[in-house]
Amino acid sequence: MNGRKHTREFKLQVCRQIASGQKRPAQVCREHQLANSLLSRWRAEYAARGEQAFAAKVVDEVEALRAQVAELEQFCGQLALENKLLKKALQRSALESVTL
Repeated sequence: MNGRKHTREFKLQVCRQIASGQKRPAQVCREHQLANSLLSRWRAEYAARGEQAFAAKVVDEVEALRAQVAELEQFCGQLALENKLLKKALQRSALESVTL
């Protein structure tokens, strides 16, 4: 492994060339000195995600955080409802004890 970093745009360009039939995978590997296994991973991601492929992991983290926020908001709503019900029950209990 030579530790090269390839940009998202480069990966998309390579995958587009192969998908359009402009170049063959072996040709791309030779031209850019890429391992066939690396190119296969890129092609699989491109096939799965299309133009959204190779997006930074930040996108995945943002989606995870949004899901977590939604879950917490739902939980807060549930707690607020329970709190309201408990307050009403406490008020009724207090009124019943005064009238007895």
